[in-house]
Amino acid sequence: MKLSTKGKYGIKAMVDLALAYDEDSLVNLGTLADSQGISEAYLERILATLRNAGLVESVRGAFGGYRLLKAPSNITVGEILNTLEGTTSIIGCVDSEKKSKCGNAVFCSARPLWLKLQSRIDEVLNTTTLKDMADDYAAQLKSVKK
Repeated sequence: MKLSTKGKYGIKAMVDLALAYDEDSLVNLGTLADSQGISEAYLERILATLRNAGLVESVRGAFGGYRLLKAPSNITVGEILNTLEGTTSIIGCVDSEKKSKCGNAVFCSARPLWLKLQSRIDEVLNTTTLKDMADDYAAQLKSVKK
């Protein structure tokens, strides 16, 4: 699995939204884009994908912005990456969503390793919440400021 910039920036934007999480507060697109160092247009496309998946909400207007639709503790990193990347599989023959294009999957000596590795990746992605990431990031910032 190689993350695209869409996945990387999407995760970072979601962490920023988790840090600001309050059911009533909104984060301006410009603020989010500045914190990522990317264009508003690119981030807006990423957030549109997350909005279509029911993870974020956008509010238009002078005081508009973005916010999470669920509590950060109820959103997993796996959910975000699957939305943005389509799959988190490291190799096609372990993608449970797709039929393997490899005709040798049954006879592949390396496939058991790929399956174990994929299982561990899925475990981390599906048990790590956005709240976990936001808490880790806040602790990282706190240790840097000491």
